[in-house]
Amino acid sequence: MTLLAILVGTVAAGVGSVWIAALLGYAMLARFTQHMLSLAAGALLATAFMHLLPEAFESAAGAHELFALLLGGLVFFFLLDKAELWHHGHEHGHEHGQEAGDGHAHHHQHHHGHHHHEERRTGGWAVLLGDSVHAFGDGILIASAFVADLRLGVVAALAVLAHEVPHHMGDLVVLRQTSRSPRAALLKVSMAGTVTALGGLVGYALLASLDDWLPYFLVAASSSFVYVALADLIPQLQKRLSLRETAAQIAWLAVGIGMVTLVSGLAHGGH
Repeated sequence: MTLLAILVGTVAAGVGSVWIAALLGYAMLARFTQHMLSLAAGALLATAFMHLLPEAFESAAGAHELFALLLGGLVFFFLLDKAELWHHGHEHGHEHGQEAGDGHAHHHQHHHGHHHHEERRTGGWAVLLGDSVHAFGDGILIASAFVADLRLGVVAALAVLAHEVPHHMGDLVVLRQTSRSPRAALLKVSMAGTVTALGGLVGYALLASLDDWLPYFLVAASSSFVYVALADLIPQLQKRLSLRETAAQIAWLAVGIGMVTLVSGLAHGGH
């Protein structure tokens, strides 16, 4: 009975939050793309700094080790992006070498378009990997709550679902830029959400031994969200804008931070 409850709770929290975020976010994304980029940056940063990292540092894990992991995670995602850009640049160079006689203008236009495509690809894998690690940690939390008490498990699953909705709105904005269609972006984030169930199963089987590892899962997920926000989203917002547009950009950034902070605070209190 407990195992079944854990499976239902983790799937509802992990995948349900993605679909709710999609319903809320896609309607706004079509009309307010730049605003949604600001909201996504705020949501990712707030998820890392106001939810995951405080929870990790409240544990018995050493601060030096956690900061080292955070730094290592940022460097890892930087190298991951460099490898991805090098791979696509190499493919482009090979294909372009076979197109002799096309002229300098075509070369410049094709290279510029490909460079823009490369920029749009960054951040996608970092978000998915971070989501998967974060979801695994959420699954462990939900499993531990269900093992302690069935009602507490339901509250924990609802809390995870609630605080993941604004965060997944930010994820979907990032994935919309790296995927060819909204459906593909939704499928990728949903698959990352299913890792919550895996975390629940592993947590149910190995709860005592995994409890000590949970802070490290939280910090690893945080590093991916911080990297994507600072390396991919915020640079897209660094444009010369009017005072009104700049104020709107800052306001939507604050909305993203406020949504995650408020919902995470309520969820943490309920848990």
